[in-house]
Amino acid sequence: MSPAHGREGAPPPAPDPLAGTVADAHCHLDAMGVPVADSVAAATAVGVTRLLTVGDTVAASGWCVRTAAEHEHVWAAVAAHPTEVAGLTADDYAQLEKLASEPRVVAIGETGLDYYWDRTEPAVQQAHFRRHLQLAKDAGKPVMIHDREAHADVLRILRDEGPPPAGVMFHSFSGGPEMARVCADAGYYMSISGVITFRNAPLLRDAASVIPLDRLLVETDAPFLTPVPFRGRPNAPYLVPWTVRALAALRDIPEKDMCDILTANAQRLFGW
Repeated sequence: MSPAHGREGAPPPAPDPLAGTVADAHCHLDAMGVPVADSVAAATAVGVTRLLTVGDTVAASGWCVRTAAEHEHVWAAVAAHPTEVAGLTADDYAQLEKLASEPRVVAIGETGLDYYWDRTEPAVQQAHFRRHLQLAKDAGKPVMIHDREAHADVLRILRDEGPPPAGVMFHSFSGGPEMARVCADAGYYMSISGVITFRNAPLLRDAASVIPLDRLLVETDAPFLTPVPFRGRPNAPYLVPWTVRALAALRDIPEKDMCDILTANAQRLFGW
């Protein structure tokens, strides 16, 4: 999640249902402005049967855990976003550790580095990123990384600290093909958002064309990053099919096969 995004207009219409089922590997149901039950119903109606709602503060992480416990199709990730880490205390980390132990928490995230928003010093972000990596290791769960204009430092810290054995996912992957190859060689998962449909994202499409199929995931980052043709309007998990179809076309893979690949990868990483 980023600190600010413009989202105007009515929610986009629902796409045709997918030929299979997939998971939205990263969304923010707490920021949707609609009842969670409505988000789940709209998503499952088009084949998006698992929603991973992601915390960006300690308080939001608690909300995600409670929501996952109340909704069959929802799971949670817990962390503090890199722009929100200044001032985190030992008590905050103790609370995140407690939340991470909950059975429907399947990842630690989103954590990482964000050098786009001038809100938190890079050195502070890096220190807390390292603490989140240790939290993931202690919890035995994969880490979900936010990486914005910070590729080199994110990769360096992952090398320094060692990745959590349970896995690494780059949420809304934003690198080019060279970055994708580095991540693939390290065994990291890369999650593709609606940005792949943007006219100004040719490098991301080049990257998505070389990501190994067994390391590919899909997400919305809802309510942000709405895919074309509805860019700028509120995003939601039910819009995942636009991105799935863009990926299937890019990789020249039948839609059903792409759904099966994405589902198997999410099951392998998140263990649900």
